[in-house]
Amino acid sequence: MDTHDRETIDAAWASAPSPCIDVCKYKRQGRCIGCSMTKAEKQAFPESGSAEAKKAFIEALLGRLSEIGRNPAFWVMTYRHKCDRVGVPCPVAIEED
Repeated sequence: MDTHDRETIDAAWASAPSPCIDVCKYKRQGRCIGCSMTKAEKQAFPESGSAEAKKAFIEALLGRLSEIGRNPAFWVMTYRHKCDRVGVPCPVAIEED
């Protein structure tokens, strides 16, 4: 991967919006049925944090979705639509890409 590609990826992570996909229905032990975050986790997302912090947060969320038996592809697809609506590049790739 060349330097330009790395800079593009880092910029996408730095501008990544919250992983909240605007479902906001809390059930499963206080976790949202859309994104699997708690209210505290939603507030803790590093809105102005570094690319690395945002990437780690979202990767942990994807891991949790898999662990609890949910297919993360629905969240990824919805999050990509959110990024489009917000007008930022989506740093999360769909595995088939």
